[in-house]
Amino acid sequence: MENRVITKDENPTLTSRRNFLKISGLTLAGTGLLLAGCNNDDDNSGGSSNQLPGIRNGVFDLGGGDFGVLTYAYALEQLEADFYTKVVNDAAFSSFSEQAKDILSDLQKHEVIHREFFKAALTDALPNPTTQLLPALAFTYPGVNFSSQSSVIDTAIALEDTGVSAYNGAGKLITNPDYLVIAGQIVSVEARHASAVRDLRNPGSTDFANTADANGLDPAKKPSEIAPVAQQFITTQFTATYLP
Repeated sequence: MENRVITKDENPTLTSRRNFLKISGLTLAGTGLLLAGCNNDDDNSGGSSNQLPGIRNGVFDLGGGDFGVLTYAYALEQLEADFYTKVVNDAAFSSFSEQAKDILSDLQKHEVIHREFFKAALTDALPNPTTQLLPALAFTYPGVNFSSQSSVIDTAIALEDTGVSAYNGAGKLITNPDYLVIAGQIVSVEARHASAVRDLRNPGSTDFANTADANGLDPAKKPSEIAPVAQQFITTQFTATYLP
């Protein structure tokens, strides 16, 4: 994490959140390296062999069991990593506010870490990753103006909310405790992302805390509820036959 002097003109609350985001991302990077060495050789938590991810009827299916959930998460992390990479690489990004550039750059790094973690973990754990690992997906962003900070932030809020509710909804489907712990750590980072981008949209307000429902809980949605939202952006065809 970089060390720098905070000037009197800088919002200390936003600075603290940026630093916390940096720490969260670094912590998760180390966690990902540890889990990449895990595999399912001694248990059946990956799901039955006929539910493994892979091509079915000419289309890639995410599969079922733990491998299906991890592949589902990998697809979503590919989406978020691709979005933020497009944001920071767009020529207009230099015109965004310094706060927006700092936070969106941090989020891009985090999502790339998440994506690469799932790719490494699945490559290590799947019986035949050559045919069972989800390929790189293609994306489109209809209605998103990458030259507009407000358009980018609104889309980031939608994607982060989708990610949080997807992890929360899929957690109960995971049977391997190691995978469940990691999913819980990742969703906690995604929830911080959701708060951070809300703060960018309305700085100095309480919007950063407005991610929960009336019971104080973040939403939880099944894969079948998330798929229609994600498929607005994912152009690569795939199925999720064995996920609820």
